[in-house]
Amino acid sequence: MTTNLPMKFSHLPQSLPLDGAVRIELVEGVLIFRASSLVKGRIEALLIKQKEFALTPDEEKELDEYEELDDYLSLVNRMSRNRSS
Repeated sequence: MTTNLPMKFSHLPQSLPLDGAVRIELVEGVLIFRASSLVKGRIEALLIKQKEFALTPDEEKELDEYEELDDYLSLVNRMSRNRSS
């Protein structure tokens, strides 16, 4: 999958807690960035709600922004892995 993401963030989700939002793991000598359990829990709660009810426009936007953040983290992780090989 090729992602055409800009290399600069234009925004972060408003509900993204800045402290502890992303954790860094060392995997086979490579730094890997992952969403924290707090962020994962919020995404899961939104997805569960989405299955049962319509999300509010703000919740839809929040979920979209988390998806965008996930795309950026994936990009950074791919770049990190590629540089280490």
